[in-house]
Amino acid sequence: MDSALPTNVNEGNANSAAGPSHRAAGEAIRTALDHLETTQSDDGSWHGDYGGPMFLLPMYVVLCHIAEQTIPEHRRSGMVREFLAAQRRDGGIGLHREGASCLFTSVLGYVSLRLLGEPADREELRGLRLWIAAQSGPTGSAPWGKWILCLLGLYDYRGLNPIPPELWLLPRWLPVHPGRLWCHCRMVYLPASWLYGARATIEADDVIEALRSELYEDWAGTDFTRFRNRLAPSDNHFPPSLLVRTVNGILHRAEPFIPKSLRQRALAETALQIDFEDEVTSGFAIGPVNRVLNTLCHHFREPGGIRFAEGMKALESYLWEEDGRCSMQGYNNSCLWDTAFAVQAAAVAGALETHPGMMRRAHVFIRDNRILEDVPDGDRHYREASRGGWPFSDRPHGWPITDCTAEGFRSALLLSDWDSSQSLDDDELLEAIPLLLSWQNTDGGWPTYERKRGSDWLEQLNPSGVFARIMVDYSYPECTAAVLETLNVVRKRFPAYEPEQVARAMKRGETYLRREQRDDGSWEGSWGVCFTYGTWFGVGGLHATGTRPDDPALQRAAAFLLSHQHDDGGWGERIESCLERQWIDRPDGHVVQTSWALLSLLLAGDPDPEASDRAAAFLLARQQADGNWPHEGMVGVFNRSCAINYDWYRLYFPLRALAAWRSSRPAT
Repeated sequence: MDSALPTNVNEGNANSAAGPSHRAAGEAIRTALDHLETTQSDDGSWHGDYGGPMFLLPMYVVLCHIAEQTIPEHRRSGMVREFLAAQRRDGGIGLHREGASCLFTSVLGYVSLRLLGEPADREELRGLRLWIAAQSGPTGSAPWGKWILCLLGLYDYRGLNPIPPELWLLPRWLPVHPGRLWCHCRMVYLPASWLYGARATIEADDVIEALRSELYEDWAGTDFTRFRNRLAPSDNHFPPSLLVRTVNGILHRAEPFIPKSLRQRALAETALQIDFEDEVTSGFAIGPVNRVLNTLCHHFREPGGIRFAEGMKALESYLWEEDGRCSMQGYNNSCLWDTAFAVQAAAVAGALETHPGMMRRAHVFIRDNRILEDVPDGDRHYREASRGGWPFSDRPHGWPITDCTAEGFRSALLLSDWDSSQSLDDDELLEAIPLLLSWQNTDGGWPTYERKRGSDWLEQLNPSGVFARIMVDYSYPECTAAVLETLNVVRKRFPAYEPEQVARAMKRGETYLRREQRDDGSWEGSWGVCFTYGTWFGVGGLHATGTRPDDPALQRAAAFLLSHQHDDGGWGERIESCLERQWIDRPDGHVVQTSWALLSLLLAGDPDPEASDRAAAFLLARQQADGNWPHEGMVGVFNRSCAINYDWYRLYFPLRALAAWRSSRPAT
């Protein structure tokens, strides 16, 4: 930004009771738009870092060691820096970059550093090894960690709870059939069950022998069967239920009696499903965990084969190299999601007039990444309709998501109305709406990828220890609100399109949102941290249904947010809010969470204009000279425990909030 910024910031701070001046806000918006344009990729998208979980990169390193794939030196050294940058003061590594030390990720991090060639006597590795030893070693790792160690010969399959591939041969009507699971869950446990059923592992080489002696007091004498259910306190966020412990006991007793012919049938069925997932996702798979596990399955089935090679090639899209570090992303990219939100923010800020080239390029990307067809033979492979939806990343990935479809649709329509020369026609756009309507759950809310297929009690079978709500595709306030906002646009822009069906779906969605509002007025976020995020969507969803500012639900939401505003005008809550399911305050404000709170207050009728003015002043004061805002910690989350980074949130959400605030204030 030019030299006007300090003047703007001082004006905003000096006049915080009245808020920043229109001129100061306008200059901040202009420079933010300029910066947004400089960060746009050639294809019209915004492609940023979507990393943070510290169990992803180790899986890639393990795969490369098992399959004898050489990691180039620049990438190897970048991976080492990534692990060491995440190391905590106590010596361990967290479940995510900013999290408290976790045994699961600490063990895998240590193993990875050694596989990458780092010496055991390096100071950081000594500290990491001491922390692991203080937790009584790898035997207390969460199950996902134990699976990976088994592949390397650093844990014994007899110490795992069963992951029987035979479950995929069960009648589909059974409530425990894997096809009823949330798609991310079933796509992880699918290759995991193949690897378990095949007892896939490698012969110990010198580094594995060394690791056995470094991690265990007596590798050869360890009775791994004693540790099937052991979870270190750091890995026991969500203790396994009595039901899952009982089922595991039954499966252990049944395992020796499984006929070899049945096991071979099960391995063939899981291999077929794995191959299908690779084919219909252009090799990317739904996410990085099953992309690595699928590739491992291909290696053990056919070392060096074409499917293995394609898996390794696809994994390149999951690696992120920046500032000398190499991490692994939580998806092949987040481009559609980021681009849709960037477009919406930029439009509010006036970019259709001031930055038309940027908006046209974004239009092409959004248009060209709509999913054009359903997967073939979807029912055989537990897939639902896809045609007309939008993904989180890009069309080749192929999995449509409810809120991505909703945000993609609204962004595409906005841009089509502005520039029809490169737009989708109405019939093409409206293909998204029956898809959205079909996804609505029986409780009135919307899930992520698919209608909820199983009962809530299946969560009692969650074996992970470190993740919550992984078993079925629940309804979420965020997904529900995004769809309601889109249906509201549809009923206004296309009033003849199934008006009764749209109205009925919106009414059920509104009922769901009202039911999910907590007594304190907030909504709990599941994909962002946490109550600022959930409440922004909750307020937006009710606003879309026609709820007025004097409605008690919106008044309570605004009161909740106002009660947590800091003296400096900002808001900030910690990732622990998600784990504890209650507000846990950050000592300082966060620009992204402040943006969500400010947007919520404006949608709720701006009940305390002075508080909104102070929030706008906070955002101006935090803006950097180039028009961006600083990285102040990750605010994405999944399954309540793991933070993830949405790097562009810090640019387009403050931009959107400032623009919305400025448009609500008379020019002075």
